[in-house]
Amino acid sequence: MSKQIMDEAGIRRALTRMSYEIVERNKGTENLVLIGIKTRGWYLAKRIGDRLAKIEDSQLPVLSLDISAYRDDLSQEEKDKAIASFDTSLDLTGKTVILVDDVLYTGRTIRAALDAIMDQGRPDKIALAVLIDRGHRELPIRPDFIGKNIPTAASEDVQVQVSEIDGTDAVKISEA
Repeated sequence: MSKQIMDEAGIRRALTRMSYEIVERNKGTENLVLIGIKTRGWYLAKRIGDRLAKIEDSQLPVLSLDISAYRDDLSQEEKDKAIASFDTSLDLTGKTVILVDDVLYTGRTIRAALDAIMDQGRPDKIALAVLIDRGHRELPIRPDFIGKNIPTAASEDVQVQVSEIDGTDAVKISEA
């Protein structure tokens, strides 16, 4: 049994607030690049990019990042089979990267994403934006922009649904 903790309007408000925070902390959007972790993080990054374009009247690059080859829970054989589909046409050196994901849990996905980004250049700064921070970190990773903090038990599961994939926008929590 799952309980909905955010609906479409709640997600929309959280992403809008996060977008304004990104503009404020970076004094605009100059030199910013949004990178969304596949799959749902990428759709959230695109939505933030759309909001930033309206706020600042400028379009930002929004890239998707598949961290499969950088995960620490795969064997070397599985990593070799993984296809990293990171768009390397944009040099990240000197840029401010906003890394976007749906749920922050242990921090291992973010660690893998940082490794992937650093393989593509040396950004001046990397900030982390997450829709949901559920706690239970195993690594010293802290988000800069948070849609909602949701304290959870380790036995619970947080699912983010986005309309582009799931047909609806919602965040639900259930027993794993």
